[in-house]
Amino acid sequence: MTDPVAATQGFNRAVPRDRPEVSPWNLPNLLTITRLFLAVFLCGAIAWQWWMAGLAIMLVASITDWLDGYLARLQGLVSSLGRMLDPLVDKVLISGVFIFLLPVAAARGETWLPPWMVAVVVGRELIITSVRELMELKGVAFGADWPGKLKMVLQCAAICLALVAEEARPKEALWGVSTGLWNQMRDLSMWAMALATLASGLHYLGKIAWTHRPISGA
Repeated sequence: MTDPVAATQGFNRAVPRDRPEVSPWNLPNLLTITRLFLAVFLCGAIAWQWWMAGLAIMLVASITDWLDGYLARLQGLVSSLGRMLDPLVDKVLISGVFIFLLPVAAARGETWLPPWMVAVVVGRELIITSVRELMELKGVAFGADWPGKLKMVLQCAAICLALVAEEARPKEALWGVSTGLWNQMRDLSMWAMALATLASGLHYLGKIAWTHRPISGA
């Protein structure tokens, strides 16, 4: 759930402290908490190879990710809990799913999700989450910008395509699309996701370093 003040002020601007704090028990935060439970069910669906159930859960989780931020901006329901909880839940969802997908590919000796991709995803999320918490504690807004949003979209797309490809595996085609094509789209989405994840992490770290660089003569 993105802080609207942070979004309008931009990255690394101070968050006003005189703004009244809203109750953390509001609909956007409840949607975020719901997404946390969905992450648990999604990992369970992958473990039990319920690919279509997993796809449905992933789609619902993606909708709640968009909806909680939209409602928070629309109704002005931004809280300290929401600013902390929303990105954390996203990290749990994405990192957990890729960790559970890793043995799915490894069990068949396939390379569409190599361990280094999962390491990039988990490592990036841990680093950026730690930096975000540090910046927020200093009263500095750390809102998501377009590289982070693109990264999230590509990660969700890669997960959905991986689930569909697994459902299509024992068949010649699924929904009129050949299994081979599903596999190709899955493979391409994984590479796009990994590159976007790495690029967005470097983007955030670069902006932080540039903003806090020492200024000669100051």
